[in-house]
Amino acid sequence: MLSASPHSKLVLPRSAAEHARGIGIDYSRMTTTDAGLRVEFFRNELYVRIYAAPSAHEALDWTPSGGYPYLGYLIRYGDCTIYHAGDGVPYDGLADRLRPFNVTVALLPINGRDPARGAPGNFDAAEAAQLAEEIGARWLIPMHYGMFAFSSVDVSRFVDHMLGFHPTVRFKVFQCGEGWTVPAD
Repeated sequence: MLSASPHSKLVLPRSAAEHARGIGIDYSRMTTTDAGLRVEFFRNELYVRIYAAPSAHEALDWTPSGGYPYLGYLIRYGDCTIYHAGDGVPYDGLADRLRPFNVTVALLPINGRDPARGAPGNFDAAEAAQLAEEIGARWLIPMHYGMFAFSSVDVSRFVDHMLGFHPTVRFKVFQCGEGWTVPAD
């Protein structure tokens, strides 16, 4: 993507900068950030703000030198704010951290967790729906489902859960390659 967009920069956690450099990304192409910081872009009357919020991989990891190694991003353009959680699980205070951003679209992973696998997991469908409801997101977009054999969440179970337990939370399940414009409502 960077080679196809020669003027673009990669926004990433500051703790990942050395790894990114190690795989060939020049520092001049990086904008590093941490939780609570804002990155702003102005170009040709385009004004975009990117805020970082910590993501938890079972727990919130933090080091004095690297900050939070896992981040979700809130991207605000005009009156639309998109929250992309990345990988992560819900944690105490996450909804309080996100609520002030008036999230329009929340992209949340729903493939769940498998403790036997020994690796961090993600939200399950119920947790994603609960967070979307708590932060007042206008739309919930599920992601990361059907990626692993251990995943207990498939898209039909997500849809059933949403319709049965969170009928007021709007959601959109994408087909591969589908485009979409956030409804103005």
